[in-house]
Amino acid sequence: MTESFRATSRVLLFDESDRVLLFLQYGKSHDVPPRWITPGGGVDPGEDHDDAAIRELVEETGLRVPRVPNPFHSHDFEADQRWHEYLTGHSEWYALRVARFEPVADGWTDEEKVDIVRHHWWDIDELATTDDIVEPENLVALIRQGRTTL
Repeated sequence: MTESFRATSRVLLFDESDRVLLFLQYGKSHDVPPRWITPGGGVDPGEDHDDAAIRELVEETGLRVPRVPNPFHSHDFEADQRWHEYLTGHSEWYALRVARFEPVADGWTDEEKVDIVRHHWWDIDELATTDDIVEPENLVALIRQGRTTL
């Protein structure tokens, strides 16, 4: 059954050189080209967006933070059905400065262990010129916006 709506928290992790951590993820089928996404995911029942951002960082990267700053961006969106089981959503976006680290997959779901094929710390100029798919389409603009809040 397809959910109609999903609230999500997305996190931009900036290292000391302003590179941003992204994951290369396949869709529901490996017939779909992979896309680069930020750490983050759905807000669970009883959670707020801040709590979801903190939990998702631990699950997807192994990084533990005591709190996150206020979101720098929020938006409603229509979900691309090649990658998502829901139709529409609302995202809150966070930006954090961290020392570069190697993400660990200890908290990944079985689905993430299959769908996420690698990670990369992207330079914004490199990301702006890639032919790879990034989500959302305005990710480079969001990275520039998030960087100004640090």
